[in-house]
Amino acid sequence: MPNVKLFNYLHLHFIVFVWGFTAILGELISIEALPLVWYRMLIASGFIYIYICFKKIRLIISRRLFFVLFFAGIVIALHWITFFAAIKVSNISITLAMLSTGAFFTSILEPVFYKRKIVWYEVLFGLMVITGLYIIFKVEGNYLTGIVYALCSAFLSSVFSLINGKVAQKYNPSMISFYELLSGVGVVTIYLFGMTIFGDTTEGFTVSFFKLSTSDWGLIAILASICTAYAFIGSVQVMKYLSPYTVMLTTNLEPVYGILLAFLIFGETEKMNPQFYYGAIIILCTVVLNGIFKNAKKRKRQATLSNITK
Repeated sequence: MPNVKLFNYLHLHFIVFVWGFTAILGELISIEALPLVWYRMLIASGFIYIYICFKKIRLIISRRLFFVLFFAGIVIALHWITFFAAIKVSNISITLAMLSTGAFFTSILEPVFYKRKIVWYEVLFGLMVITGLYIIFKVEGNYLTGIVYALCSAFLSSVFSLINGKVAQKYNPSMISFYELLSGVGVVTIYLFGMTIFGDTTEGFTVSFFKLSTSDWGLIAILASICTAYAFIGSVQVMKYLSPYTVMLTTNLEPVYGILLAFLIFGETEKMNPQFYYGAIIILCTVVLNGIFKNAKKRKRQATLSNITK
């Protein structure tokens, strides 16, 4: 059993590394954020459908659940569009540092979604995140548009995780992901068709939309298969053997892996002012501390319940 846990722990680190590599692919792929997300969601939903057929997973759902997953699909599509847009107008380091604020947004939205009180340390950590953001804004003001896009992406990511946190407790994760990806690509397709009808030459299904270079096709295939379909299925698998706390803390290494990879691959273009890293470290430390506090609170509650039942 220890070997199984070790294998799945290492597997989780590899998956988080893959997620960090997503930002690298976003920089390397030459097309804009909107068509990039359309291709990613379309191809990834195809891969997951093949997996669903192989595993013989039922796809029949209620109308109410469909609308929930449809909304979640729109949210995840907007999250990815703003994520890749942030990379295109700024760089990977800025985008991933801002994406770390997702935990902060979740701590604000969670009491609303789950109807609970805000606890004191969430307010404290919120102030710490704001401090980290202030430092980054102060020294990297020329990346303002990218910072705003990335913060929007982080907010949308937290909304998506809270929606999935509710439905994933009751339904198959692969089925959920399939409907969400399909809904997202469906809405983006309708938007692109609308732009085509109204004669928009910058967006829509133009001839250039489907004229991708060989390298772009290859990178999109990697993004859709390994970084989306495989990473999702793998993350669900490791959750059977690792605690949610371990998964959450390890997942928070995504910006670290991504920023290090970006610096190694792109060099000077990803080198930031030292104060940027101070701000990013404050945000990352806040995320880790938030996880530690939440885990301690959860263990204390479980211990109290255990004592009551004895």
